[in-house]
Amino acid sequence: MELLFLGTGGSVPTPDRNTMALALRNGQHMLLFDCGEGTQRQFMRSRFSFMRLDRVFITHMHGDHFLGVLGLVQSMNFSGRERPLELFGPKGIEDVARQSVMLGHFELCFPLYWRELVPGDVVHGDGYSVTAVPTSHLPHSLGYVYEEDERPGRFDPQKAKEMGVPEGPMFSRLQDGRPVVVEGRTITPDQVMGPPRKGMKMAYSGDTLPDKRFIQAAKGSDAMVHEATTDSSLQEKANQYMHSTARQAAEAASQAEARRLFLVHISGRYEDTSSLLNEAREVFPESYLPNDLDLVEIKRQ
Repeated sequence: MELLFLGTGGSVPTPDRNTMALALRNGQHMLLFDCGEGTQRQFMRSRFSFMRLDRVFITHMHGDHFLGVLGLVQSMNFSGRERPLELFGPKGIEDVARQSVMLGHFELCFPLYWRELVPGDVVHGDGYSVTAVPTSHLPHSLGYVYEEDERPGRFDPQKAKEMGVPEGPMFSRLQDGRPVVVEGRTITPDQVMGPPRKGMKMAYSGDTLPDKRFIQAAKGSDAMVHEATTDSSLQEKANQYMHSTARQAAEAASQAEARRLFLVHISGRYEDTSSLLNEAREVFPESYLPNDLDLVEIKRQ
């Protein structure tokens, strides 16, 4: 699983940080979480192509999280996209989708589908799911939890041999999840495979105060991407505007027992972000503060 941090900044873009956008690529699918202004240009500066995007998930209806949809859709159109794009988000996402076409005064050459989500909704894909989670920012704001489907358990060749299965094509058949017949006996994959293995998991908070509901949904994440607008010296102001500090993000990662934490939505007041990263690592050592266009591979345990 790869995470491309297309935009890591707060409410307005700065020379160093664009507004929020996070791409996730895993196998043959690629998803986008939030789409701040200029996201399609950020793609052009990266190794990822926006033409490969399958789905876009918007967390809430603040401009720094959705204003890039119009430019993204038009750029896809001008680049000859034909396959559908799916757009998901809270109440208001239909307006974003319709105006992305209407305001551009162009004929859309590919299908654009949209779906309004509420907490608890699950969007299923080929080998994965994305669950909408309530957060504490706007009345309808959402976070998202991406999870791979469970993978088959490990094949036990010794057990297969003990059951009379010869090495060769029958081993491959069992590993592919198909039964084999040996001397009139049917051997099923579950007889020679270990327990199913947990898939990879990524939790993205969007903008939010620390929220127990998001933390619970993010339990055991391989990667938590959590907003950290300010350091703790400005906690009162951050919380007043329904944002989290770096320390609060680290506390959320610790409570969720995440493997790694990535701090995003960094206020433009910080040219030096060491105060945010340092306070996060005091609580959760596996904390990182990515820059725009950083590409991180999350490996299986």
